[in-house]
Amino acid sequence: MNITRNRRFLLVAGKIVVVVLTLYFLYLAIFTAPDTLLSWQGILQSARQSDYTFLLILSALLIPANWGLEAWKWQLLGQKLERISYLRAFRAVMVGLTLGFITPNRLGDYAGRVLELKSKERLEGIGAVFIGRFCQLVATVLVGSLGLIYFALLLYWRDYPAICLSVFFLLLVLNAALLLLLFNARAMVALVAAVGPLRKLAKYLAIMGRYTFMEMNRVLLLSLVRYFVFLLQFVLLLILFEVRLSPVEYLSGVSTAFFLKSVVPSVSLLSDLGVRELSAMYVFGLLGQERLQVLSASLSLWLLNIVVPSAVGLFFVLRLKLGRRGGAA
Repeated sequence: MNITRNRRFLLVAGKIVVVVLTLYFLYLAIFTAPDTLLSWQGILQSARQSDYTFLLILSALLIPANWGLEAWKWQLLGQKLERISYLRAFRAVMVGLTLGFITPNRLGDYAGRVLELKSKERLEGIGAVFIGRFCQLVATVLVGSLGLIYFALLLYWRDYPAICLSVFFLLLVLNAALLLLLFNARAMVALVAAVGPLRKLAKYLAIMGRYTFMEMNRVLLLSLVRYFVFLLQFVLLLILFEVRLSPVEYLSGVSTAFFLKSVVPSVSLLSDLGVRELSAMYVFGLLGQERLQVLSASLSLWLLNIVVPSAVGLFFVLRLKLGRRGGAA
């Protein structure tokens, strides 16, 4: 009885901590950071005065598509552990998103999804979460490499052809290596098992080697579709904030910014807030665009896809139950 009572107390206490931290970081991000507050004010003013306000609404309507696709991915990946309905998968993604919001590099995403599993081997879900995130990284690198090639040809090919060729080769090697690892995940597990300090993690990642080639194809395809939803949202917001470019420049600029954001290490407690903005401002600065306009679009993207869903995810965190076992719902 005392064990059950203590477990319930810890669960309630954990929920309260998550809620308080989430609301606190939301407050810091929107109302106290000077640059963010300035950009937020600019966002509201531009949205009210622009003839393209409907693009903000259209971008917001794509939020369910973005995270709905991620839920579909998790449903496919989680099936290796237990039968998961789409609604349960969506709930797990929302819980993971909220917990990830207040942890460095979104590490809380692992805990959120694993806690939603009923299987006794729920910790093996860590490997399933990792392979899903790795798939999204592969999609980002594949498309982002094309964006980098465009910038290299546009800005540097005439003066530095040898360097550009070296970059093209490195990108080719990087993409080939990522695809080989993705479709031969057993190699990643073996690599982890071979490293002494990481050896204990190998059993939690072993599930990665159980996915078939076709299953990985499906997850990668969903990752690419989700990537282009995200990309479309960013382009719509750039247009809203008067960043005027050709279609190729929009696609190349956004894909390159996403690429840089993904490969630059970050310890941000706000879901990489700052890395994405710096990457976007640098890339679009090369195209002669005003930084504040790009910053406003990037912050809007973060607010729509991270802050709003994280706030919604609090509802699912409060309903989270620990210690469940048995069959799937």
